Amino acid sequence: MSLADSDRELVVSELGREPTRAEAVLFENLWSEHCAYRSSRPLLSAFDSEGEQVVIGPGDDAAVVALPSADADDGHVDDERTYITLGIESHNHPSYVDPVDGAATGVGGIVRDTLSMGAYPIALADSLYFGEFDDDHSQYLFEGVVEGISHYGNCIGVPTVAGSVDFHPDYEGNPLVNVACVGLTNEERLVTAVAQKPGNKLVLVGNATGRDGLGGASFASEDLAEDAETADRPAVQVGDPYAEKLLIEANEQLVDEGLIESARDLGAAGLGGASSEMVAKADLGARIELERVHQREPNMSALEILLAESQERMCYEVEPENVDRVREIVERFDLGCSVIGEVTAENYVCTFDGETVVDVDAYFLGEGAPMNDLASEDPEDPETDLPDADLEAAFDAIVSSPNTASKRWVYRQYDHEVGVRTSVGPGDDAAIVAVREASAERGSADNSSSAERSSADSRAAKPRDDGDSRESGQGLALSSGAAPNWTDVAPYEGARAVALENATNIAAKGATPLAAVDCLNGGNPEKPDVYGGFTGIVDGLAEMCETLSTPVVGGNVSLYNDSVAGPIPPTPTLAMVGSKEGYDAPPLSVESDGALVLVGDLGLEEGDSRLGGSEYLAQFDGSDRFPALPADPADLVETLAAVADDDATLAVHDVSHGGLAVALAEMVTEDAGLDVSISSDDPAGALFHEQPGRALIQTESVAAVREAFDGVAPVVELGAATDDATLTIDIGEQTIETDAAAIRERRATIERELE
Repeated sequence: MSLADSDRELVVSELGREPTRAEAVLFENLWSEHCAYRSSRPLLSAFDSEGEQVVIGPGDDAAVVALPSADADDGHVDDERTYITLGIESHNHPSYVDPVDGAATGVGGIVRDTLSMGAYPIALADSLYFGEFDDDHSQYLFEGVVEGISHYGNCIGVPTVAGSVDFHPDYEGNPLVNVACVGLTNEERLVTAVAQKPGNKLVLVGNATGRDGLGGASFASEDLAEDAETADRPAVQVGDPYAEKLLIEANEQLVDEGLIESARDLGAAGLGGASSEMVAKADLGARIELERVHQREPNMSALEILLAESQERMCYEVEPENVDRVREIVERFDLGCSVIGEVTAENYVCTFDGETVVDVDAYFLGEGAPMNDLASEDPEDPETDLPDADLEAAFDAIVSSPNTASKRWVYRQYDHEVGVRTSVGPGDDAAIVAVREASAERGSADNSSSAERSSADSRAAKPRDDGDSRESGQGLALSSGAAPNWTDVAPYEGARAVALENATNIAAKGATPLAAVDCLNGGNPEKPDVYGGFTGIVDGLAEMCETLSTPVVGGNVSLYNDSVAGPIPPTPTLAMVGSKEGYDAPPLSVESDGALVLVGDLGLEEGDSRLGGSEYLAQFDGSDRFPALPADPADLVETLAAVADDDATLAVHDVSHGGLAVALAEMVTEDAGLDVSISSDDPAGALFHEQPGRALIQTESVAAVREAFDGVAPVVELGAATDDATLTIDIGEQTIETDAAAIRERRATIERELE
């Protein structure tokens, strides 16, 4: 590891001397792209992060959003609104080098970001991107990543309820693992990463520090080398979910008792990153004695202690009179606890065995990295080159494509019902979890350790006056994902579509979008065409979220996702939440009786092709421009949410990946089929174009749906449900007919291949 010459000159000028070895490495990591966002920060001002619901926006470990007030069963209305936390992060490079540990520690990191806000984690969503599914190495990475996520999430008892999986050839040399977490807290329990005052102690809590993860932030800010799987293995952390579970419960007790003044998860750049960022945010300093850190391995150097990214660790600011109580609680949970220093009003200083190894201004360390001024090229518009594929063959290929096929093989490995909050789980357009006070979930667990049970008992006995010890009556909808086919062909338009797609998913379950966080993934930004595509996804995502009045309250940027195989497609993962009264939602699957309508554009006029970004073109090697989006997406989403909650609505399903063909196939069950008729001058375009912002609605009143969407979006009656478990599509002069069993077999591509 080495500090760039231009950066070293700035550091020498600021310090008035050459940096020590520890200082140089600390600057290299904290000024890396991964930590300082040197190439992306100039673009991020495009996002609107404000709103009356936003309590804490970008810049902390996680964002904090207030839920709309809701009537409880007793008619009482909360004066203090419930808060949720939202965070998202990437663990892309580590998951290529070691898919199991890389993905697992990504889950652990985003959960600790949630803890550091004084919140209890209630739901996870993972969005995963790999190379071609039939490639052996892609399958190896895919299976390892799913194993890492499922093992870690299941062990810590946080349900994985939503997410996405996509396959694209340009992820072969650099897969993406993006993980989001939702937590629950309130104003009284809220903690931030801003240090409060000099004299308070800094306490390190959790696992012992080892040599794993050294230089992880720097590693994440470089292209993956051909030998990365062996050469970069030391930069990958190793997780311990059982320690994380204890840390979750210990953190909850510390928050309950009001013992934490500020907190920071130890992630990128380890202790050096967490402790310096805490005090930098308050323009303060710290004095840390590194030898006081509890260590897993002998003879660790100051640099190793400072930069190691060992997992399951938190740094707390604690008032001196509360240190003994903190230690007592932490030791009850069999976790390590070290008082490593204190907050000061001076520089950020670290000593080791009496020798000063770091003495710098914390704000300069955290915020002094210069921004990059990079060249940008706009992507070229694709030419139109449409395949002439047989309609039935195309239907079979697209319904069975790994991108549109069932992801049951993935989510059945996740415990998505732990905590008994999940009303709608994975496999639907969006998940829905119940909002209620977290202690009810903790108190119901029978598999906790004796230390956890004694702590839970003490909390249950402690009187609470915060008004949150009951059901709130609210459901929280969660959707997460991107669409690499879309943003590969049209970064700006595709990113706008990604935002609308997630909002439509939420509205299909009767919820109204509330806020979002993003994980912006791109290749090497020093390449003008790559940076141009990245700029496009930032602007497109920001524009559509603003149109939808959905503030983007935080996020993560991951660049240099580039390898010998080339750059990844620009990939703007969005995790969006919405709220609704109650936990019920219309199902995705149809019942055996009722009319089926399509909200949104049905087919294409002759010569008006817009199949760009579709799975149809990916399967049959064609190209085309990206489809135009609805003229008024905000009204469309709002209206869809209201119609989804109407008593006459029997089922709702978003239409997107794979187009109308896949959406229809997904709605058919062994108990109910569909008989539909589609009129279009372009049958392939009508069945397979992927314009988002459309939905299929099974209803008892077509007239009511038409009235609701009058002036908002077209409503086309396609046909009706049947009781014969058969899908019949009459389109033009052709008929596609199949049954639920055949559809299920086609859609089991991933499960069939991997088992």
